[in-house]
Amino acid sequence: MRVLVVEDEKTIVEEIASALSDAGYVVDVARDGDDAWFRAETENYEAIVLDLGLPRLDGISVLKKLRAARVGTPVLILTARDSWMERVDGFDAGADDYLPKPFHRQELVARLAAIIRRTGGHFSPILECGDLRIDTRRSAVTVADKPIALTALEYRAIRYLVHNRGRPVSRVELAEQVYGGEREPDSNALEVLVGRLRKKLGQDFISTRRGYGYVIED
Repeated sequence: MRVLVVEDEKTIVEEIASALSDAGYVVDVARDGDDAWFRAETENYEAIVLDLGLPRLDGISVLKKLRAARVGTPVLILTARDSWMERVDGFDAGADDYLPKPFHRQELVARLAAIIRRTGGHFSPILECGDLRIDTRRSAVTVADKPIALTALEYRAIRYLVHNRGRPVSRVELAEQVYGGEREPDSNALEVLVGRLRKKLGQDFISTRRGYGYVIED
């Protein structure tokens, strides 16, 4: 899944990007409000981590512009620990949750996963589809209770497809969620990746809808 991190402090950006990458997310970074607004309005993200104290355009203004443009991407705002007014302003502007600084990596990952689940209609950290079970807290996948070893790219792909089960996901959309918007995979890289998943999970688990993309039936 692809996440936009909006933060101008280098050390915090590195900490967040490291935590989310370890949890299986593809991370894009915006360091000012104008870039954040452009990326969030034009790109497809599963969630946004948004600091409020940004150069060029503050975080509250970014959030208000996104909600005014009917961009419903869930937003986790970062605030100073003692700034309750920032939290109120964030919720009023359309934030889904907040995390005070300084924060623990595990809490960041847990809160972000929770708002993604809620907005996607999933309220458990466990995604299930038939015999397949994905524990998003541990990035662990099992089939019929048997652990399945997946690479980071394979995990990103299957988690996104299961999260969107019943809906065909285009090749472009899946590639963005697996590889990130800044990277252009080889022409057949995605087919090879899906082929490996089919070998590990079952040939019929992921279907190809010609002209639409890949789908896991609901």
